[in-house]
Amino acid sequence: MNTTAIINIAKGQLGLEEDDYRALLQRVTGLSSIRAMSERQRIDVVEEMKRLGFRVQSGGKKLPPSVKPYIRLIHALWKNCHRLGVIENGSREALRAFCKRFVAHGINGVVVDPDLLSYEQATPIIEALKKMEARGKAVAK
Repeated sequence: MNTTAIINIAKGQLGLEEDDYRALLQRVTGLSSIRAMSERQRIDVVEEMKRLGFRVQSGGKKLPPSVKPYIRLIHALWKNCHRLGVIENGSREALRAFCKRFVAHGINGVVVDPDLLSYEQATPIIEALKKMEARGKAVAK
């Protein structure tokens, strides 16, 4: 889900009136429109809304497989590395943390979903996973 949608859901969950909502946006980012904000600014708004009591709720739905081959490759390599014992924790949360090291290293409060990566962001992750997989195969022999 994109940050714009999350902000709109949070606005409703917090019961913010339009004036209060615009004041919050202005206070956090200096802008009163989420369309004019960068992704980082929208993430800052989401973090502020979480501080005010917004809770992200999971719909409990299984995500469909990505149509992008490089995203499917990341998931396949991750599962294979876990199967080979190279990766101890094969969970989706662990994959997100792994991807964050490549995309948003040192930035707190950012969640990096591998399904939303661009090809440029995914390439170094794929290369690292390929090297990890090769090490796991060498040990398994």
